[in-house]
Amino acid sequence: MRRLGSVQQKIPCVFLTDVKEEASRKRERQFQVVATENVNPVALEANIDCAFATEKLDGTCCYIALYQGQPYLWARLDRKPNKQAEKRFKKHQHIHKSCKDFPWNVEEDFKTVPETWIPAHRVKYNNGHPIPDEHGHIPGWVPVEKSNKQYCWHSSVVDYEVGEALVLKPSCDDEDMLEITAVPLADLQEQTLELIGTNVNGNPYGLGSKKQPVHFLVPHGSIQIRNPPPVNFQQLCSWFQENSEGRVEGIVWHCNDGTLIKIHRHHLGLRWPDGETRLANRPVLIRLEGTVDAYNSGEGLFSSFFPLNGQRLSRLQDVRYEL
Repeated sequence: MRRLGSVQQKIPCVFLTDVKEEASRKRERQFQVVATENVNPVALEANIDCAFATEKLDGTCCYIALYQGQPYLWARLDRKPNKQAEKRFKKHQHIHKSCKDFPWNVEEDFKTVPETWIPAHRVKYNNGHPIPDEHGHIPGWVPVEKSNKQYCWHSSVVDYEVGEALVLKPSCDDEDMLEITAVPLADLQEQTLELIGTNVNGNPYGLGSKKQPVHFLVPHGSIQIRNPPPVNFQQLCSWFQENSEGRVEGIVWHCNDGTLIKIHRHHLGLRWPDGETRLANRPVLIRLEGTVDAYNSGEGLFSSFFPLNGQRLSRLQDVRYEL
């Protein structure tokens, strides 16, 4: 499995952006960030034309790292401003049409987080305190413990006793085929992945159902876009709307110097989801090696998927298991 850039920070847009005072399509706020037609100098400096283009997935970001001496799944938890600071920050945005240069008081302006919380890599510090990015968040992580019901869907895709994660990735044998498989957490250490499925972000891929929820971890950078369009505003708009490969939320470019650059449909004023998605319509093989006893704990999705071992389905969206 090719290991590409780890998603620890907000990824810049491939185009310079502007803030418009109208309801966001993505979040409950009274402005939205839209792309201009000018390519971001960061993308040009990173030589984006030679970058590896991958599908931007619509889920929630996760991280594999050590916790209490063993590889663990960590959930994304950004430390956010409290109500008073958020009010001041929004006023600043309204006046300056920008999130930059807001004077934060790091010790007083932010909500508390669990003791196990850690800041993401490359977060900047001032006087020993992590400081927020230009969006007013301090990116970070909390370990996914089985006892924490808030992260029950995260828990469903890991088995700490066996030390494995339920992963969706391209098949090694057929580049057109996806594969649902168990991967040792140790092999995924220091990688970031996207949790997608029934109960994540409105389930744009149509996976599972309320009675049979289906979730997977997808390593970032693993789903390649084979024929990406040039980095041109109009050509990208056309590709998203007219090309079957463009039925994705967005593109993440992995540049040779490690820089990550993105574009998503909302930047271009396009809907998401908009009909069938590319990922949900790809064929999939279920490949869970090992013994049935290893997955007989009854926890998570492993025991549900093991009886399906060896099955090939024409669409990822058709994956179902017996209760």
